[in-house]
Amino acid sequence: MKLRYFAWVRERIGKAEEDIDLPENVVSVRDLLVWLKQRDDGYAQALQHPEVIRVAINQEHVDHKQPIGDAREIALFPPMTGG
Repeated sequence: MKLRYFAWVRERIGKAEEDIDLPENVVSVRDLLVWLKQRDDGYAQALQHPEVIRVAINQEHVDHKQPIGDAREIALFPPMTGG
């Protein structure tokens, strides 16, 4: 699965994307955010308030309760503002 990071999420994690194999216990978006947060300090800093992170699975925005299933791509975004 490909994970993509945007804006300040990307800056804090230190990479724009990565290919990753998720552990079996990561089944929802919420599980993914918790698991990523534990990887290292950059992830912990980027995801310190996971409730504000927007997520898209296969280019469709989803709720944090959404199962990951057989997603090919998951993207993480900071909150968006209009303008």
